[in-house]
Amino acid sequence: MNTQDPSKIRNIAIIAHVDHGKTTLVDGLLKQSHSFRDNQAEMTQTLIMDSGDQERERGITITAKITAVQHEDYRINIIDTPGHADFSGEVERTLNMADGCILIVDAQEGPMPQTKFVLGKALAAELRPIVIINKIDKPGSRISEVEDELADLFLELAIHEDQLHYPVYYASGRAGKAWTSPPASFEDEADLSVIFDAIIKKIPAPTVDIGKPFQMLVTALAFDTFKGKYAIGRITRGNIKPGDQVVLCKKDGTFVKAKIDNVYMSHGTSKAEADEGIAGDIVQLTGVGDAQIGETVADAANPDPLPIIEVEAPTLRIYLGPNTSPFKGQEGEFNTSRQISERLQKEMETNVGLLVSDDGIGFTVAGRGELHLGVLIETMRREGYEFEVGRPQVVTTEKDGQTYEPIEELQIEVPAEQVGSVQMELGQRRAILKEQFASPKGVTKLVYELPTRALLGLRNIMMTNTKGTAVMNSLVVDHQPQGSALQQLRNGVLIAFENGITTPYALQSAEARGTTFIGPAEKVYAGQIIGLNTRQEDMEMNVCRAKHLTNMRSSSSDGVVQLTPPIIFSLEQCLDFIENDELLEVTPKTLRLRKKELDPKKRKR
Repeated sequence: MNTQDPSKIRNIAIIAHVDHGKTTLVDGLLKQSHSFRDNQAEMTQTLIMDSGDQERERGITITAKITAVQHEDYRINIIDTPGHADFSGEVERTLNMADGCILIVDAQEGPMPQTKFVLGKALAAELRPIVIINKIDKPGSRISEVEDELADLFLELAIHEDQLHYPVYYASGRAGKAWTSPPASFEDEADLSVIFDAIIKKIPAPTVDIGKPFQMLVTALAFDTFKGKYAIGRITRGNIKPGDQVVLCKKDGTFVKAKIDNVYMSHGTSKAEADEGIAGDIVQLTGVGDAQIGETVADAANPDPLPIIEVEAPTLRIYLGPNTSPFKGQEGEFNTSRQISERLQKEMETNVGLLVSDDGIGFTVAGRGELHLGVLIETMRREGYEFEVGRPQVVTTEKDGQTYEPIEELQIEVPAEQVGSVQMELGQRRAILKEQFASPKGVTKLVYELPTRALLGLRNIMMTNTKGTAVMNSLVVDHQPQGSALQQLRNGVLIAFENGITTPYALQSAEARGTTFIGPAEKVYAGQIIGLNTRQEDMEMNVCRAKHLTNMRSSSSDGVVQLTPPIIFSLEQCLDFIENDELLEVTPKTLRLRKKELDPKKRKR
């Protein structure tokens, strides 16, 4: 599939808030453009583009994916971007490959905080928008109100007047149908052809110069064991063939010579070798093994670098270092500082929102949010790494001798009867209520402004307090001078007193003091956190104590010990739980909470 004419190429980014149906719509476009044979497995799959294990498990898109479909004689490159603010680095770096964007909005929820973020970025990049109101077959869809909310959003974000004239389409992504006006019945014979037509007619062709020397900005990287590293990007001018001599313009201003081995183009979910890549198209090049995201591959005779992609600064940082617990090296394959360092350096090549710096034997890893860092920790854990992490801390900035911290806008939707518990919790965290309004279906929407550090650990508490009914979304909106410290909202913990194996008899007394996190017959070490106290202070307990038998008492006469099942935390819940003097030990098999200082005498000092 070789297109020699840039006017037959369309590059679009699909942007939306999380869960509004981006990936499902891309599925429909892939299937209806006949990218697969009728008997291919993809025809029966859903969320074809979410290829990572964690993406499928969590049901979210984490990395931006590039695919291409052929419609009539047009080649359409589609960039599926993530919807979470934590992965906004992915959105920022991929938008510069597109000329237009499809903004998808849920017909019931309307524009959400992340919709505002991604649309603002797209309009700033001067992308031509097409709006799709998706999920119009939901029972709670409110199409006309959502149209009004969208009009307000565009008024607020548009950079010039042209951007206020955008076409609107109505779709049910799951059914693979779209209409130019709301249909009388969803049983209509319809498909996604109106979307294909809109892309071809409303999105401009790339404005490029084929006659000039080759130039391409690397916006993504891919690896495989066969060909090594692939540099992915959109060609800004000229053309490229296998065997061409190029120069890689590095970030530090140096030039590295290289030779292109192969040129690949996307087709559906696979890639095919091409004889040539032309300006305006998105290609994958092999042979430039030193390429990093944000660097330029240029013609050897005319090495002009393009401006490097600017990505917003991280908001959260976390300590990550080699495991120092008594159980070190028992469960993980890689546990030295050097192995962890190499893995983090490799991650920084593709994960542009991440910053890593040395911190003694460990490292400080800064990212966009708890989910961003949580996904990295979970990925490393699955690869066999063993390490420990500290409590997430907010990244502050210094300006004119004053410390500034990030401020977030938090939107919470809860049933009316749960509003009191939400207001009480956020009141303790000194959040400012900006607006509150009730929607027709008994749901109240609350909008707060609060420092990022007050958000840490909030999600778990909210889910517990509202019986899992709260829907929370937040977005960094500002930086303000740092406020006073927040009070500790969590109780003290129960700490194991010695190394050993837990017994049901000893755990019974621990249950009387609070909630336990471990069950019987588990290995523990001195300083490990085994539960949550009912009081504010920490308490040490012997949970390995066996029952002593005497002549008067036999082991059978006491009956069976009945224990409450322990609470098992997920990775994100562990990160939310720990305080500044605590660590989380992460191994491929277990997550253990512990005190930084394991020796009780030193800890008391």
